[in-house]
Amino acid sequence: MCGFPVKRKIIDKALSTTVVGSYPVISSSGIFSTLDPFKGAVKAAVFDQVAAGIDIISDGQVRGDIIQLFTSKLPGIKGQDVVGKVYPAHAPITTKDTKYAVSKAPRVKGIITGPTTLAYGLHLNTPIYRDREELTVDVAVALVAEARALEEAGVTLLQIDEPILSTGVADLAVGAQAIEIITRCVNLPTCIHVCGNLESVIDDVLKFKVDAFDFEFSKNPDNLDLFGSKDLVGKVIGYGCVDSSTDKVESVEEIKKRIERGIEIFDPVSTLVDPDCGLRFRSRDAAAAKLKNLVSAAREVRNEL
Repeated sequence: MCGFPVKRKIIDKALSTTVVGSYPVISSSGIFSTLDPFKGAVKAAVFDQVAAGIDIISDGQVRGDIIQLFTSKLPGIKGQDVVGKVYPAHAPITTKDTKYAVSKAPRVKGIITGPTTLAYGLHLNTPIYRDREELTVDVAVALVAEARALEEAGVTLLQIDEPILSTGVADLAVGAQAIEIITRCVNLPTCIHVCGNLESVIDDVLKFKVDAFDFEFSKNPDNLDLFGSKDLVGKVIGYGCVDSSTDKVESVEEIKKRIERGIEIFDPVSTLVDPDCGLRFRSRDAAAAKLKNLVSAAREVRNEL
């Protein structure tokens, strides 16, 4: 049975920079690409993040969409159908790429897709589960092994992606239970990422037992207005201040203004700054430029504090 061990510190300086996760998939050629067609993309993603000066990088999440990457490895799931009871994967799913990132940067976040988002991305084709809520709990149990493997790989932070939660279709109480199943079983800081408009879910999401919350504020600036009276003492905020939905590269000054507005509400020593979401669908040039400008903007605001 897992408990709630003391977690390590996430941020080592005000307005530390990070990414939400995914990065453009860069094609590679040559004999090694036939053995592993994504190896070059992982290297490119890690290189660009390190070159930009990102404090907490990811492995780039280049091997597939956030649903299939995990569901394709979990027994009980075939394609998009749940055909039996869901069990943990036979081997770690993401640690190979994560270990490469850890070898190149001092601080790396491990990322798993959340159990609610995975459950709602599948079709129930078995009488074992009456509904997606029951499936969500078993998926969470199955993901514990991946979370522990990422901890053993040396990540600084475990991020659980739950984009489905902002839509209002999922049971948030079950979602919270599923997240807790994972977070109580690792001895490292945990974060939940929820993109989209938070107005209808924010009070429930902030009750989740994680150490950090990562939200988008660039594409959804109204999200910021939801936090004026929220008690966030002891929590870290991942502050999305770069638009990940377009190749347009915001200037350093534009990002600075967003950060400055954010720290009118959030304590800068408890704030991570990052893009709104993953950059997978951007061009490599645009993604790299966005990260560089993010780092420059954070540095300038930090120096002015």
